[in-house]
Amino acid sequence: MKLSIVIICWNDRKVIEDCLRSIFDGTHATEFEVIVSDNGSTDGSIELIKKQFPSVRMIENGANLGFARGNNVGIREAQGEYVLILNPDTIVGEGSLDRWIEFADAHPEAGGFGCRVFNADGTHQQSARPFHTLLREWVRALGLQPLTRLVPRFADTYAPWHGETERQIDWQSGCCVMFRRDLLQELHGFDEQFFYHFEEVDLCKRVWNTGHPILFTPCASIVHLGGQSVGRFPIRFAIEINRNRYRYYYKYFGRQGARRARRILLIHFKARQIGYGLLNRLRPSDSLQSRLTMYRAAIRWNRLVDPIAFVENGTEPSVDLSDKNATNSNQHSGRQATQS
Repeated sequence: MKLSIVIICWNDRKVIEDCLRSIFDGTHATEFEVIVSDNGSTDGSIELIKKQFPSVRMIENGANLGFARGNNVGIREAQGEYVLILNPDTIVGEGSLDRWIEFADAHPEAGGFGCRVFNADGTHQQSARPFHTLLREWVRALGLQPLTRLVPRFADTYAPWHGETERQIDWQSGCCVMFRRDLLQELHGFDEQFFYHFEEVDLCKRVWNTGHPILFTPCASIVHLGGQSVGRFPIRFAIEINRNRYRYYYKYFGRQGARRARRILLIHFKARQIGYGLLNRLRPSDSLQSRLTMYRAAIRWNRLVDPIAFVENGTEPSVDLSDKNATNSNQHSGRQATQS
């Protein structure tokens, strides 16, 4: 078996059929298997897949295990030389997997691989990025990204590069990233302390730490339907990202790194609360109100949390995270390629 495609599903009936069809219809030269790890879907996803795609290997977890644990279930069952982690809300380009495998075979030195990702409207989606550092967090928090054109190493993107050429990258979004199976299983897949967000950053960092680079190629492409802002800012989603940001900085930068990350986050949210608050006074909208509600909750939670106690003991403040804007989307099953 050349390729194992692991797709995590959580109530993704509306999108996963098109995803699976694009794989089966557009892959011609590669022997592959598809493994769907279902995180307790109740919308008929399981029944649809079994009926329309009987060759797909279904793993029914019975509960929402999150992105990392859910994918690890599929990774452990994979038989292919390569393992592709793929979102259910993606459309794979015609022949892309065949070309991607050819590229991977031609680069035995690499441990992981990225590809081009487009939004539904055909625009570029930033799926490949440099690793997170505290300095890059400061640049982003203070809105200094335009200055990174003069000092690119401080940027948290590779702009103006938009995936047109091959290159080494630090990490690729978990919406569509491929690894060598032996290396992936040696690393025990994703670190399951990351429920949602930062898990692919952490995994790519561990791949790099083994001495194997992550290589990007434009010869393969997907459309990622879920990576664009839709004017909704769910509070629980934002807090979950913050939780995993603390876990990441604690893991790689220690206690001091986690404390510094908290300081940066508070400045980041406060600056945006002020800026969007002024904008909302001039041009009020439901979208801006939702954004401001999210910022207020994030500031309250981050002010009260002790990042060290949270990471080491799971202790966090009791804050009302009710969010009327939360949706039944891929909030904890799929992966966004961009961050709000």
